Amino acid sequence: MLIWLAEFLSQYFAAFAVVKYITVRTVMAALTSLLISFLLWPWMISYLRNLQIGQSVRNDGPSTHLVKEGTPTMGGLLILFSIFISTLLWGDLNNQYIWIILFVTLSFGIIGWIDDYKKVVKGNSVGIVARWKYFWQSILGLATSIALYKMGSSGVENELIVPLFKDIVIPLGIFYIVLAYFVIVGSSNAINLTDGLDGLAIMPIVMIGSALGLVGYLSGHTEFANYLHIPYVSGAGEVGIFCAALAGAGLAFLWFNVYPAQIFMGDVGSLSLGASLGVTAVIIRHEIVFFIMSGVFVIEALSVMLQVTYFKLTNKRIFLMTPIHHHFELKGMPETRIVVRAWIITVMLVLIGLVSLKLR
Repeated sequence: MLIWLAEFLSQYFAAFAVVKYITVRTVMAALTSLLISFLLWPWMISYLRNLQIGQSVRNDGPSTHLVKEGTPTMGGLLILFSIFISTLLWGDLNNQYIWIILFVTLSFGIIGWIDDYKKVVKGNSVGIVARWKYFWQSILGLATSIALYKMGSSGVENELIVPLFKDIVIPLGIFYIVLAYFVIVGSSNAINLTDGLDGLAIMPIVMIGSALGLVGYLSGHTEFANYLHIPYVSGAGEVGIFCAALAGAGLAFLWFNVYPAQIFMGDVGSLSLGASLGVTAVIIRHEIVFFIMSGVFVIEALSVMLQVTYFKLTNKRIFLMTPIHHHFELKGMPETRIVVRAWIITVMLVLIGLVSLKLR
């Protein structure tokens, strides 16, 4: 929005022309969402606490989690608010990808909000029944995938890029829709499963989001894209604005979410942020790189899938409890150690993902 105002004012004051640069707007988007969040979090935490919108703890979970009972949740609402305001202020609203990402983030956020509302406010421990939650996620994931498929014009938008092998590009055709669907819905659910310890999910989200924003900027710049042998996607640079806003809001949230957490993001945050990272990876055509960077989320989701499948087949368990971070807790590992080690692993995986771009 401000880019339009800056273009008008630059006719009279040349200094305003700097706003047209993506790098400037990216930095400002991060700072704006960070500032909004920092200013509003104390009020938000107090407001949710007064409404008694607190986290409920699983009876079969680690005993150390009992102290978390009643901690304000649904903090994802403020994360999304900060991201949206910052993106709308600093993003180029003529860019179609901005609106796709905002749509996905909002729609998955609504699913998460309804789930949180049923659990916390209405006292329904189940929330949205799993099959219906997955049904609505699937509808939104498919709609988004089809829209992106139809928006593809140069062909590269519908190809699978394989890192490390610059000569391997797989034309997907109609199967692009299937891949995009699984990336968006899978990422949303994987991050939702991971969000079980203080700070465990949000810091990897910030790191991966920042890396995807950087890749988006490079993909939207012809010279950088040619140098790195990555696909040039016209307009993809603007996704960096959203990713910067996400990083700023996420860091502010982490300030209050580190152990012992004063606020949880809830499903409204985890489902929406997971879907936003997934659709960003699809837009910039780096699903495999995103898979590498998201190793912690992938392991968390796989642990649940393996546990459920193995239990159905043998009536026995592989892990003491899933997602796998609970297994480590029950083995006696302190919560903070699990979280920090997950952060360190994510740093390494993000760097590997970024390096794989240059090795193409």
